[in-house]
Amino acid sequence: MSFYLFALLIGVVAGLRAMTAPAAVSWAAYLRWLPLDNTPLWFMGATVTPFLFTLAAIGELVTDQLPTTPSRKVPVQFGARIVSGALCGSAIGAAGESWLVGAAAGAVGAVIGTLGGAEVRARLARTFGQDRPAALIEDAVAIGAALAIVLFLR
Repeated sequence: MSFYLFALLIGVVAGLRAMTAPAAVSWAAYLRWLPLDNTPLWFMGATVTPFLFTLAAIGELVTDQLPTTPSRKVPVQFGARIVSGALCGSAIGAAGESWLVGAAAGAVGAVIGTLGGAEVRARLARTFGQDRPAALIEDAVAIGAALAIVLFLR
């Protein structure tokens, strides 16, 4: 049961930052904290995968600060977060014997994270009078939550 809760939570992280969740999950697989070797998601633990996802996550953290970055709620951005959440949730679910339930939980978590994160960030930005502090807080929450989740999987 806890695998599915973690799948939901990693989906929430994907809703906050689409690339942070797969970076964390791929590091967990690479370090063998998440046993994916004999699953269709084995590639998440391949030597190059965590480095590629980490680069993508860093790029996302930078581009999120740009004023021209589209809303996370536009179809392409929203869809990418759902796919990311489903991928990461399925990886965690595979360790718990059901990648399909994990994928569903991750996708639901991504919707929650996308919509909830947008609302919380908007409120924080209004409170601060600018978006940057709110964005940095959201970054810290996403990274911290992703780290906590994969550490619990060890």
